[in-house]
Amino acid sequence: MFEKLLNIVDRYLVPVLIGIFMLRAGFLVINGLDLIGDESYYWDWSRRPDWCYYSKPPMVAWLIAAFTGVGGDYAAVVRLPAAVLGTVFLGFSYLTTKAFYTPKAAALVVLLMLAMPFNVLVNFLMTIDSPLYCFWMMSLYYLRRALFDQNKTAWFWAGVTSGAAILSKQVALLMPLMLICFLLLDKQRKPLFNREFLLYVLPVMLCLIPVALWNQQHDWIMFSHSKAHFGMSETVTLTTRLAQAGAFVLYQLILVSPVVFVLILIMTYKLSIGFNQLSQDEQFLMLMGPVLLIGILLLSLVQKVQGNWSIPFYFSAVILLSGQWLAGAWQQSLKIGIAVGFLMALLTYALPVLIPRFNLQNTAIDPTYRFRHWKTVAETIALAHYQALPDTEKRVVIALGHRTLTSELAFYLPGQPTVYHYEDSGQIASQYEVWGWPEEVIGKSAFIVSEQPETKVPDDLKSIFQSFQPLGTVANPTNANTISYYLFLGEKLRAIPNNQKQSR
Repeated sequence: MFEKLLNIVDRYLVPVLIGIFMLRAGFLVINGLDLIGDESYYWDWSRRPDWCYYSKPPMVAWLIAAFTGVGGDYAAVVRLPAAVLGTVFLGFSYLTTKAFYTPKAAALVVLLMLAMPFNVLVNFLMTIDSPLYCFWMMSLYYLRRALFDQNKTAWFWAGVTSGAAILSKQVALLMPLMLICFLLLDKQRKPLFNREFLLYVLPVMLCLIPVALWNQQHDWIMFSHSKAHFGMSETVTLTTRLAQAGAFVLYQLILVSPVVFVLILIMTYKLSIGFNQLSQDEQFLMLMGPVLLIGILLLSLVQKVQGNWSIPFYFSAVILLSGQWLAGAWQQSLKIGIAVGFLMALLTYALPVLIPRFNLQNTAIDPTYRFRHWKTVAETIALAHYQALPDTEKRVVIALGHRTLTSELAFYLPGQPTVYHYEDSGQIASQYEVWGWPEEVIGKSAFIVSEQPETKVPDDLKSIFQSFQPLGTVANPTNANTISYYLFLGEKLRAIPNNQKQSR
């Protein structure tokens, strides 16, 4: 059965990929899950295309803008690029592994990728991870062609795809860095720095320059935000550090699947010990994945690390695993790993049906809670208050609280209005503070949605309106006994708060 499955993937790869894409696209349409906060936030970015944004490079916003520009601003269309990129990712996973090993190993990698639960999420959620993973794998393919097939054109395309990966997420800067390490490992490869490597560096630099210029004009805000993710706190106890590392490992077991994760760790340990005896292509694959995986596992002992940060490092590890499988290793273990992974992936797809079927909504074991209630909240606000106000089109909408409230209201309120965010800390905490409020809002009245009651609404916000009055409340759909959103009307905005001005 296993051999037959490998043969089907190998012989009918294109129809298999088309079938997978159609199933995923269908799931986007029928799942009934709202956009999560990051998705609506990036969608709001896409309405103002730029060279960079507060926390991330621009690729995710560009892709959403391209698809919604054609298909409209609907949740399924916002997520469609993820399904497209995921299909391209699988295709290049096959091509890359085939270039390193054999078509049979390539088919195995496709099955392994499909059996990893992260692959379900990254083909459904349109976040920065979808383009990052796709362009990362494409870069591995072209670098393989450039380094080991001596294909000069491939150096340029490796640079283009690496640049696209960097425009997706900052972690992709590790790719050129690890490539430099690989070239320095062998004196015979050093002449490449004077020739072909320049073909790689040129498109990478062309992608970096506009991002750097944008940041220079905005006080290097993206780099400051990224830097804040790193750093060891002296007040954190050893117990806390171990708990953080344990949580990170738990995420790996869930996102990669338990058996495959353990196999990759064992393989990485063995190959690291004998690194100098590895072939050149194995050393390349080790540097582009497993070595980085060791680094982030060690980092998790020092500080909190997000579970998805490590995912690109598994790609070359899985390719190495397929090469070892060809040599006779892990034969039974990989079959079990694929079976367990597929069960976890299918369960992930079934969650939108299973959770309500067993009345598990909004419980501690409901992983879909982030996808629910935003559309309901916006519709309730619109029907009960927002649309009932006279001259709605002449009013502005302001949200207080986390940026997610701002972006979700922008997507789900009727007409998808521009929603301005009020940050009471006075700091730049999101892209909304980078944009600020335009001068055109002065003199207008505002419909205000807050996560706090009137007593906790900042006086600085109240004072900029001629009058400020409560309109009502909206209960949390996930808990009818809890008031989550407070609605206010601010008449005639007299001035823009200093921390919201567009001069920054």
